[in-house]
Amino acid sequence: MTRPPVETQPERTALSWQRTGLGLLAVGGLVAHGAVERENPVLLVAAGAAALLGLGVLGGLAPVRYRQVRQRVAGNVGMATPRFLAAVTTAVVLVALLALVTVLSLR
Repeated sequence: MTRPPVETQPERTALSWQRTGLGLLAVGGLVAHGAVERENPVLLVAAGAAALLGLGVLGGLAPVRYRQVRQRVAGNVGMATPRFLAAVTTAVVLVALLALVTVLSLR
């Protein structure tokens, strides 16, 4: 008796969204470390914003996206969700710009 193949796409997608959220949190932590060392309150606020974006992706967008992917795989429906992709892309770009500004300002 052969078993049908197990679909792992929902789990891989969930893990990638979790890695993205954790990456944003890590950048926020690194910026916070530099802000504390240099006693720069503006960078500390920016680091908090980066951490909040990371938490938003990790605790908000990732679980919702995981549920959507599982439902769509079960229903054999397309996976595209432009709103979620735009939201996470915006978060990543904002944190990347923050990291760039931080590196340039801490020189």
